[in-house]
Amino acid sequence: MFSQIGIVSAVNSKLVEDTIQEVIQTINTTAAKALIDDRIRVGNLDGEFDVCPLQTLPEICDLIISIGGDGTLLQCAKVIFPNQVALLGINLGRLGFLADLSAKNVNKDLEAIIQGDCAMEKRVVLGCEIVRDEKIINTCDGLNDIIVQKWNSARLITLNTYVDGKFLHSQRGDGLIVATPTGSTAYAMSGGGPILDPRINVLALVPICPHTLTNRPIVVPDSSAIEIRVATERNDQSRVTCDGNSVQEVMQGDKIRIFRHQVSINLAHPAKYDHYATLRAKLNWALDP
Repeated sequence: MFSQIGIVSAVNSKLVEDTIQEVIQTINTTAAKALIDDRIRVGNLDGEFDVCPLQTLPEICDLIISIGGDGTLLQCAKVIFPNQVALLGINLGRLGFLADLSAKNVNKDLEAIIQGDCAMEKRVVLGCEIVRDEKIINTCDGLNDIIVQKWNSARLITLNTYVDGKFLHSQRGDGLIVATPTGSTAYAMSGGGPILDPRINVLALVPICPHTLTNRPIVVPDSSAIEIRVATERNDQSRVTCDGNSVQEVMQGDKIRIFRHQVSINLAHPAKYDHYATLRAKLNWALDP
């Protein structure tokens, strides 16, 4: 059972406000306490709740509810990590692979989850170190993916990739995606990568528009130490992004070291959560036979 529940949303709108109101009302019917992200407008909200700075919520809550889409949940995950706080997404966006609780079922499903009737799932988090002249110049963490890609030129970039110190390939193209199973249904899927079951301990390396068509996606153990070396001669063409956010421009000779964190993100789902049913619904696959 959860006792301290944080509510987070990146957008203020009538739909978000109505959903937050439902969430507060549901929490108030239980013994749990509601705490609201201080970026949310609370003037029209009724019920019992406290307002707290976003950064403090992971320290005092045992469940945080993200209201929005997968992008909102990814941003929320960055705030939570590495705290071991359960994260639940209420989907108001488009696909909602991660934010899988429907706003239409908030009252029924949320009350059961607060009472402990839920499915908990650990999701892998990637760490990244950007190294220049043997010094770490930037770091980032990603629940979905870490990407080295071109950004301000129509020219190809060249990347040399190593896995556990062994040379994998030299690739000329638009970039390379390193995706977790969570991120395998995001940009990596658009790039032709495989959909990975979140229960398996692997990562997908997916080339973006490779010039050599035989350069295909490859799956490696998530215990692998991945190093991508920038070999592009021009120094204004490449950058590293993490879960869709630009992190660092990189130049020839820079190394991007990617590894799995030992700490995971804990996602909360309704008790009857079914990953394959989610794939069928979101990707419009065939219905049940």
